[in-house]
Amino acid sequence: MKISKHIAEHYKWGGEKMIRPVMKEDLPQIVPLMLSYIVDFYKRPNPGETAVRKLVQRLLDHPDHGIQFIAEEEGTILGFATLYFTFSTLQVKRAAILNDLFVHADARGRKIGGSLFKHCLQYIRDHSFAYMQWETAKDNHVAQALYNKMGGHVSDWLVYEIK
Repeated sequence: MKISKHIAEHYKWGGEKMIRPVMKEDLPQIVPLMLSYIVDFYKRPNPGETAVRKLVQRLLDHPDHGIQFIAEEEGTILGFATLYFTFSTLQVKRAAILNDLFVHADARGRKIGGSLFKHCLQYIRDHSFAYMQWETAKDNHVAQALYNKMGGHVSDWLVYEIK
């Protein structure tokens, strides 16, 4: 897969490694990585390749809904982050939810998660979002350590859900 030199220079994070937005050509690699995240990491039911492919395609077709970034090295996707967009009535601005941040097990310990996080943070700052919010599992201490290191803090708000 080839991208312009300008884009490559902008997103480089070292050597032939870069962080960039997902493109349609990434579907054959991003879909299995997302399935690994859903099924292997979070132990959730397998939604199937078709459903995951449709989700990625929806973001590509509707960039006002969100954006995905990948960490890539020599053509191999090592991790991804997904931002979904919403609004903050209190700040009267768009807001972003960092819904996913995942690095393949074989690529962990190389600061890829931190690089993806910083890239998402820079994106929301460059586009004047009110904030970026995220959540993680209570027992995901590795992610919590990363978020604390990145300057994150536990929100004043409690997160509820209903199924």
